[in-house]
Amino acid sequence: MIPSFLLALREGLEAALIVGLALGVLKKMNRQQFVPTVWAGVGMATAVSLIAAFILHWIGAELEGTAEQLFEGITMFLASAVLTWMIFWMARQGRQVQTSLQADVQSALVQGGKWGLFAISFFAVVREGIETALFLTAAAMTSSAQQALIGGLTGLAAAALLGWLLFAASVRLNLRRFFQVTSVLLILFAAGLFAHGIHEFNEVGLIPGIIEHVWDMNHILHEKSTAGLLLTALFGYNGNPSLTEVLGYAGYFLAIILGLRLADRRTNPALEATAS
Repeated sequence: MIPSFLLALREGLEAALIVGLALGVLKKMNRQQFVPTVWAGVGMATAVSLIAAFILHWIGAELEGTAEQLFEGITMFLASAVLTWMIFWMARQGRQVQTSLQADVQSALVQGGKWGLFAISFFAVVREGIETALFLTAAAMTSSAQQALIGGLTGLAAAALLGWLLFAASVRLNLRRFFQVTSVLLILFAAGLFAHGIHEFNEVGLIPGIIEHVWDMNHILHEKSTAGLLLTALFGYNGNPSLTEVLGYAGYFLAIILGLRLADRRTNPALEATAS
């Protein structure tokens, strides 16, 4: 439930920020006749996202045996890849995320008019919505569909409330800090998804385990216990992982750390040049 809440909160807040900025710019420019256009884009994107979520759930429910394991493994690899892309995007854009979003909205309003506003609200929400559907599908595989649904709906509700507070009630939130903190948690979750995807591929023989069980801690903390299920959902805990699971988990962290350091080195000189 916690991973699905966190994922839905982050994705929902990103969409709420863009929609809120669009509405704020319309108000400042006295172009409030375009407000229904923004909400039309949001409504259409929500419908498309719900259809995507239904299709993913339906496919997973229909498959059995090896096909089900393949679907789960592929879904977890995809979710891990998208989460990784989000983390790197925020590392590059985190220092200017709010300014950049506002500039995009203003540009769409000036250049595209009605259809530009519809497009920016639609694509902002549909991108986040489809990503959320993918993440919740992956989260349901490590916990349960009910917990993933409850966590997702709660996260989306919290994101909507935060979005309203940011723009309607003028509440200040350090967006850069918020995305930095959630990025750390998402790295842990993405690593767990990646390792769990390897586990599913171990089961069907597409990735060799090399050593079936590197260690076995289930007698200390069983992965099916309450605490074990929570750790599995949050961090991909496995009481008796294969060698390739361990290598995949550690390799993912190493790749992320090196990648973020490289991205930071490229970003800092660009920011310094802009400031000067």
